[in-house]
Amino acid sequence: MTAIDAELDTAGLSCPLPILKAKKALASLRSGQVLRIIATDPDSVRDFETFSRQLGHALLDVREDHGQFHFLLRKA
Repeated sequence: MTAIDAELDTAGLSCPLPILKAKKALASLRSGQVLRIIATDPDSVRDFETFSRQLGHALLDVREDHGQFHFLLRKA
């Protein structure tokens, strides 16, 4: 199981707000720390895949549970 260092709930927010809030939250973490993000925007799956690839963060997990999307991002 992956240790989670911070959590961000962006439920109810539409693109690009989940990405912008995640970027801000990641800025407060050290390299290697993990951020858990909760989102409800279905586009967030594609957005977080692109975000992590472009910025070099590791997208450790993506799952959907009753309309909520859960992401684990490890800061580069």
